[in-house]
Amino acid sequence: MGDLASISIGINPNLIDAGRFILSWHGVMTFVAVATAVYLIARWGGREGMDVDSIYSVAVWAIIGGVIGARALHVIDFWDSGLGGLADVGYKDYPGQILQVWSGGIAIYGALIGGWVGGAAYISIRNSDWFLNLWEKYFRFMGEANRANLPGLGRLADISAPAILLGMAIGRVGDIINGEHFSKLTDLPWGVIYTHANSPGINMPPVHPAVAYELIFDLVLMAVIWPLRDRLRPNGMFFALFLGAYSIGRFFLSFLRVEAQEYFGVLNEAQVVALIVVIITVPLLVWKAQLVKPT
Repeated sequence: MGDLASISIGINPNLIDAGRFILSWHGVMTFVAVATAVYLIARWGGREGMDVDSIYSVAVWAIIGGVIGARALHVIDFWDSGLGGLADVGYKDYPGQILQVWSGGIAIYGALIGGWVGGAAYISIRNSDWFLNLWEKYFRFMGEANRANLPGLGRLADISAPAILLGMAIGRVGDIINGEHFSKLTDLPWGVIYTHANSPGINMPPVHPAVAYELIFDLVLMAVIWPLRDRLRPNGMFFALFLGAYSIGRFFLSFLRVEAQEYFGVLNEAQVVALIVVIITVPLLVWKAQLVKPT
């Protein structure tokens, strides 16, 4: 089938393009996604008696960790080659670009892992004796070193899982408009072509809307696991279920993506990480997870 049987996307990927200031749809939808997820987590956590201000404090460090992780995994993927679409140029050749997050280049698995590490580190450190002593010694002028009313890591992670799935689905809207995630060619009637001159996918023949598939998968997975949110124990197992199930879906959907780098000859970075996550989460669920009556 030709272009007439395809879905044409002619939206400018840059919502605002004023010289050196560029605001992309991808950036806007990423902000909306994060804000929505944080709002839902605080709302659901507050209903369970968690301190909402403490949830927002954890969210700040989770976001910082997510940004660092998302960028780090992207840089690792393009360390040797693929930067700017060039086979022989990578971040090792332009180390000054590593910190230029605003220029694009993040990995969603890095955001998931980095966000979890950032939030977990804050919860673990904030009320520790050594941190309180350090604060009392050097930062007392900023206020007294009191213990915070922090939520439990496992339960907060469980509450976060559906919100993260919804946030990822929202973020994928920006990816669909942007057209930077290249996919395999297709003659299906819902193949996508990009017609705006600023789109990275301009002049490409119809391709699978792989990121749209991922958007639909995120929403379906959220609906499927939602009834189990209060039925898996101990705390943290629902989050493990989310990670494992998402990774299985992402592994197979990624075969429709065209990535600059390959690992083991056939896999991309997201698939390698997905396999590692599945290897960790599935045995953990089999070993520890228990199904209990809903409360």
